[in-house]
Amino acid sequence: MASTQSTSAGTRTWGREFWVGLFVLGGLAALAALSFQVGGVNYRGPGGLELNAVFDEVGSLKPRAQVVVGGVKVGQVKEIRLDEDFRARVYLELDGGLALPSDTSASILTAGVLGDQYIALEPGGEEGTLADGDQVQYTQGAVILERLIGKLVQSLGKGGSGDR
Repeated sequence: MASTQSTSAGTRTWGREFWVGLFVLGGLAALAALSFQVGGVNYRGPGGLELNAVFDEVGSLKPRAQVVVGGVKVGQVKEIRLDEDFRARVYLELDGGLALPSDTSASILTAGVLGDQYIALEPGGEEGTLADGDQVQYTQGAVILERLIGKLVQSLGKGGSGDR
């Protein structure tokens, strides 16, 4: 009778350990997936569209920043380099199935007041489309909040002294 009780208790312990181990492995897998997502690592597969755009000012735009069309993420910033003419050239990785008109424009925007910067693409109306390796011709650089505040303070200072 004693041997029956120990076998039954061993089976219950083994089953509990199995489920706890499975739960821990599931948690580790979820943690790994979250780490990859936050780190910006993703598999896009073959056939992505690569474009580039030249900006006078990129602000705090960073590689892996989002590229959006109409608020929908369609890619990310691959690389930012300084050109020979001291302007920033930004390389974009976009979804391969995207057919952007050749007169598409690119703007660097900020998410909220102090959020991350990203690139917004605004499709134009031309019939021709941008091909892999093409350059976006129409760009608008980043607005630097500190410069705007400085100009505002400066203009308020000049306006206030002339009234006295």
